[in-house]
Amino acid sequence: MAATERGAGHRGTVPATLAIPLALSLSVLLTACGALTPGSGYDANTVRPGAVPSSTAVPDEDITLRLNFADAPVMVDALAAAFEEKHPRIDVRPEYTQFADYVKSLKLTMTSDTAPDIAQYAVGMDALAHRGDILDLAPYRDAYGWRKEFPAANLAQLTAGGGDAPSDSSAGRTTGHQPLYGVPVGLSMTGLYFNRKLAATAGISSPPRTLKEFEEQLAAAKRAGLTPMSLGALDSGGLHLWAALVNVMMPPEEYRAWVDGRDGATIETEGALKAAELVAEWAAKGYFDPSANGTAQVDSTARFTRDESVFLINGNWAAGQLVGAMGENVGFFPMPGPVESARSVASGFSVAYSVSSRTRHPEAAGAFLDFMASPEAASIVAANGFLPPDPDAVPDQKGVLGEVAAAHRRVVADDGTNQFPDFTAPSMLDRLRSGVQRLIADRTGPAKFLAEIQDVWEAHHEQ
Repeated sequence: MAATERGAGHRGTVPATLAIPLALSLSVLLTACGALTPGSGYDANTVRPGAVPSSTAVPDEDITLRLNFADAPVMVDALAAAFEEKHPRIDVRPEYTQFADYVKSLKLTMTSDTAPDIAQYAVGMDALAHRGDILDLAPYRDAYGWRKEFPAANLAQLTAGGGDAPSDSSAGRTTGHQPLYGVPVGLSMTGLYFNRKLAATAGISSPPRTLKEFEEQLAAAKRAGLTPMSLGALDSGGLHLWAALVNVMMPPEEYRAWVDGRDGATIETEGALKAAELVAEWAAKGYFDPSANGTAQVDSTARFTRDESVFLINGNWAAGQLVGAMGENVGFFPMPGPVESARSVASGFSVAYSVSSRTRHPEAAGAFLDFMASPEAASIVAANGFLPPDPDAVPDQKGVLGEVAAAHRRVVADDGTNQFPDFTAPSMLDRLRSGVQRLIADRTGPAKFLAEIQDVWEAHHEQ
């Protein structure tokens, strides 16, 4: 996605202390350069609070909020501008970093004396929450009434079980105080885009209903002398493709046990192996651009907009960009399953924001987070291809945006949202990305690829 690419990008481990209902777990990767820029100043001698204040009153003074993020620059700029219209004395300064670099730098950024005021929730935030480097937003949850403004499932993704809360393990819930470490902004989901005109040239008249039919369409595109799929495997595209195939070939419950780090879980399964074999097989058949391993997702998306491929693997975060470039010539569908009646499953997560414990302006940061529940924010989120936490806040959309929304509704109805595989361990993203690249280049076998990422899983979860 040009300036809107999230690899999974959209992401360490989501800990057992976080209650994460996978029905709506959702992410995303963007690609760009630049280092994280420090936020508002902070006195290192100040004792950091553990939670935001209960007051929602924003001081009547000029305030600057620095927002570090890794998803959807166009959307974030629009959200900041809309918020500033309502709060003219608050200047929100978004600072974007490519997702992989964002995750790597997150601990250093959020523990520095020049940490941003607000940061996108990402892999590793659980550890920062335990350290006290991000604020518990529970007081704002109550003061602003976020339980009514945000769907419970989305807040639950960002709610800790609460170390001081009695546990009801039989129900998988905790009672008592439950810290909240982020607010959802938009929901992400990966899938496949297709160029309608090029598809027609290859004799493809409609989205595939099964995985076999999709393979037949890839072959038809190749026979027509077209590049079947634009793939940015340099960063997130290859990972998204393998994960999309895993989603429809490995039982979601087995996959989720692996991502959650449950005892005995493994990715070395028949379904995951078949997914890896297909990636290697499709590469050998020339279904990807020959330079896929050297192509970033932002560039693979740009090539797709220039009619250089029939299909593109990407997330809903790219929809707004694609509509702007291609109009009605672009469509969307989730990866189809082995049979037409198969459960609809896709990778995704919530784009969410947290507040640094080093901010000098928690009330202003709280007002910005509360704005995410507004109809204005929902419209901006939807216009950029993301799915607002409250889908009823925006009218039904047409074209590819409507297709994305419809696909998401099917996935949610089937309880088919899987977290991105890099949520499994802090070092998983790099191993997955390089492993898929070697699959594409025929430099490793599918079984070895799975064994290597299982080693990363075991090193993290069995320490």
